[in-house]
Amino acid sequence: MTSPPPAQLDHLVVAARTLAEGVAWCEATLGVAPGPGGEHALFGTHNRLLRLACEHAPHAYLEIIAIHPQATPTRPAGLKRWFDLDDPALQARLAQHGPQLVHWVASVPDVVAATRQLGALGFDRGPVLAASRPTPQGLLQWRISVRDDGQRLLGGALPTLIQWGDTHPADAMPASGIALRSFTLSHPDAPQLQHALDTLGLSAMPVAPGPAALTAQLDTPQGPRTLRSAI
Repeated sequence: MTSPPPAQLDHLVVAARTLAEGVAWCEATLGVAPGPGGEHALFGTHNRLLRLACEHAPHAYLEIIAIHPQATPTRPAGLKRWFDLDDPALQARLAQHGPQLVHWVASVPDVVAATRQLGALGFDRGPVLAASRPTPQGLLQWRISVRDDGQRLLGGALPTLIQWGDTHPADAMPASGIALRSFTLSHPDAPQLQHALDTLGLSAMPVAPGPAALTAQLDTPQGPRTLRSAI
């Protein structure tokens, strides 16, 4: 029996006011068009995906996500969408400044156990939800931690946790020509964030003191690019 992979960076989340704006941002900023994604019935969102070459996270990818204007979440009324997409302040930033890096997701061997570990440290990462979406290769299934209020926590620097089923979406993504050279985090309470990451098995993730922020250094067909969250 194959052991599940260790905890690692799964994907970076770029939020957009509309998916069309996200695609245009990707083409202008990174020099490539994102690949196909899908719709998330549970949250009423849709996305486009782009594989990232990353030495320490072989399945890493970039997700461009937006609220689907024609979809109503199947999640119970009153519960918020993931990644703070319903937050008026975030939506105002997206309208003013365009698509931006807002969050990251870490894959873990056991999302229930990892969520409990964070809970023991005082972080309510939210319940573990079963989610899925259809793809040309079949039904993609995963379990993910999402709070009822949709909050990311620690300014987006504390990752959402995911555990994939039998298939990872990156398996069907072609190479994009984009490499993730580094991904770093900062937070006013860097030791607190570092302790949480250590507990999850993500101790190799660099954390620096400073304002809450995520910074990704990318090599692209248009040269080096830096994505930094504007929290």
